[in-house]
Amino acid sequence: MIAVTKPEILPLLHPLIGQLATVILSHWEKYLDLSPFELPEGLGYVEGRLEGEKLIIENRCYQTPQFRKMHLELAKLGNGLDILHCVMFPRPEYPLPMFGCDIVSGKAGISAAIVDLSPTSSDKTLPSAYNQALAALPAADFAQARDLPPWGHIFSQYCLFIRPETAAEERQFLQRVTDFLTIHCKCAKESQPLSGEEARIYLQGQRDYCSQQQKNDKTRRVLEKAFGWEWAERYMTGVLFDLPD
Repeated sequence: MIAVTKPEILPLLHPLIGQLATVILSHWEKYLDLSPFELPEGLGYVEGRLEGEKLIIENRCYQTPQFRKMHLELAKLGNGLDILHCVMFPRPEYPLPMFGCDIVSGKAGISAAIVDLSPTSSDKTLPSAYNQALAALPAADFAQARDLPPWGHIFSQYCLFIRPETAAEERQFLQRVTDFLTIHCKCAKESQPLSGEEARIYLQGQRDYCSQQQKNDKTRRVLEKAFGWEWAERYMTGVLFDLPD
């Protein structure tokens, strides 16, 4: 177990992002046996310029016996854009879904908030333990749901993608992410590794998830404008959605 400290950028970000980052890090520390995960050199903390404004990216990465990589990214562009991005990548031999969560906040408030436990099985269904726990959660009630991207087939039936309109909806989203994280961490601790062909099926599911996420043109365009095409490609494929061996 290692001590998890708060990211330095945290006080500069939208309050919901700060609250959510704290929840994520505290759950990882509470439920999982963490050890450091080394990112490619120079990509843990990055500064750049985009259209005259300063862009800061701070990454935290850990690994556990069940997860090959658990990544929390926090980013800030001037005074107009705050971002939280989090993905938990299972080790391929564990039959676990992909936990993913993103928040995008602009000058007008939060424009997008998404959380999911995305299946990696061949039939794109979640394990029964997940289905039972997720189905037992209170119904989510948000005024403005958002459309999934064209590659949204990677997400589960429980995927929540919304634009929160009130402080109450922000709190409800935070609670839903907390519930997903608690379920995921507990199920992961109880999961048993697979071998052979079964493990290869979940490996392929994780590859599909990563390759589809790499099609996120909005993220890629921002990175290319700030750091250039080559750097953006390295970051997208080596940090955000690296494919497992």
